[in-house]
Amino acid sequence: MTAVPKIISGLLLLCISAISAANVKQTEKLSFDIDHQITTKHKATINGTRLNYTVSTGTQPLWDNEGNPIASLHYTYYTKDKVKDLSKRPLLISFNGGPGSASVWMHIAYTGPRVLKIDDEGFPVQPYGLRDNPYSVLDTTDIVFVNPVNTGYSRVLPDSNGKMPSKELQKKQFFGVNADVKYLATWLNTFINRHDRALSPKFLIGESYGTTRVAGLAHELQNKQWMYLNGVILVSPTDIGIKREGPVKAANRLPYFAATAWYHQALSEELQNKDLLELLEEVEAYTLNHYLPALAKGAMISAQEKQSVITQVAKYAGLSELFVAQNNLDIPNSAFWKELLREREFTVGRLDSRYLGIDKRTAGDIPDYWPELTSWLHSFTPAINHYFRQELNYKTDIKYNMFGPVRPWDQTKNNVGERLRLAMAQNPYLHVMVQSGYYDGATNYFDGKYNLWHLDPSGKMKERLSFKGYRSGHMMYLRYDDLKLSNQDLRNFILKATPKAGQSAKY
Repeated sequence: MTAVPKIISGLLLLCISAISAANVKQTEKLSFDIDHQITTKHKATINGTRLNYTVSTGTQPLWDNEGNPIASLHYTYYTKDKVKDLSKRPLLISFNGGPGSASVWMHIAYTGPRVLKIDDEGFPVQPYGLRDNPYSVLDTTDIVFVNPVNTGYSRVLPDSNGKMPSKELQKKQFFGVNADVKYLATWLNTFINRHDRALSPKFLIGESYGTTRVAGLAHELQNKQWMYLNGVILVSPTDIGIKREGPVKAANRLPYFAATAWYHQALSEELQNKDLLELLEEVEAYTLNHYLPALAKGAMISAQEKQSVITQVAKYAGLSELFVAQNNLDIPNSAFWKELLREREFTVGRLDSRYLGIDKRTAGDIPDYWPELTSWLHSFTPAINHYFRQELNYKTDIKYNMFGPVRPWDQTKNNVGERLRLAMAQNPYLHVMVQSGYYDGATNYFDGKYNLWHLDPSGKMKERLSFKGYRSGHMMYLRYDDLKLSNQDLRNFILKATPKAGQSAKY
């Protein structure tokens, strides 16, 4: 067990949450060790090379300014064995999103050495479980997966009198764009120093809302913890505080619509015969040069131009001209998910439009449910619980929160994109990469490109910005071909952003 300050020595087995059910007395509580670690040894073959690695999984407290423990965060830390010089070994710090999602998705489906047993396109198969990941980046970097407060096994703690903080105080401490970044930076500083990683090249990777988190953390770590990073990877990014409203928000959907329609063979023969990337290049150009200006004109657009745009948008999106006209050229995502395959009586997924759903009624303008999410939860939930207990020997009756109670979430003062730009300007070592799936309708890939275009308006840092796209959805790594490609892109990024010996951080 890691040594901890005396002030919490009597709190290591703190009871943090009452549980009640029909057969459980309300007075019974779950025992929760707020500062401990379980270590196991493993072997893997990655990129054709056999390696030994260690997994350390456990909890580490977060303290307030008076030294009182206010939360305990669960983490899983992967290290390659027999590394002589940690100053040359990168560390990848991984977060998922939500907000309120555990760091489970990238952990057991993307970068970790064990991944889900799923089919080659990412659909669940039984019996559920894990298999080796031959493409994990563990050959190149150590990895730590961190669960923010109330996700996974991480929890808010009661005070020394056993009283839980009020909801308003919890929101102020943990549940908002800026509170989240602030406390995680403090927690990471402790983790880095406990594990002797101060000299290592460091990278942050976040998925979905996790991109908001890591964009803010890059600046917070650098300017409040004096911890400088080498790279930030934004997987299926949010707007990271870079506004996309009105005509831009509407226009940016069209390339995603085209990709989805192409996948489901809903386009004309002429367009269907093009390769996806060839088609998207054409649609992106049309979006910027014609669709966006037309939307910006609003009601002042001429009847002739409007009809021309209706025809072309319908052609690219696989929709009828009547449907496009009835939406005044501005097609909501939910309407598209319902309309595209209406005649086939299917809906398409929000996070991954390769997935099909069946609604109670073919009519309507929004799907009944998200088929991709229900599909994923099939596989992830049993796999992560089995993995911790049986393979990592981490046994607790605390519930693993795939999605934890973190709302209401304070979204005010979200300027993390600008803070990331400033962190890059201050730190010549810092690189940024976006990874997006073409079939992601929640955080579409063209919005991800837009982020990069507007992250640094000066254009002076564009050589440190890169974009990678994949023929899959929000979690692009679920498709086996993209699991290999996305890990290799990540590996290349880490190697490129790790400076050569003697390379100074200067302009």
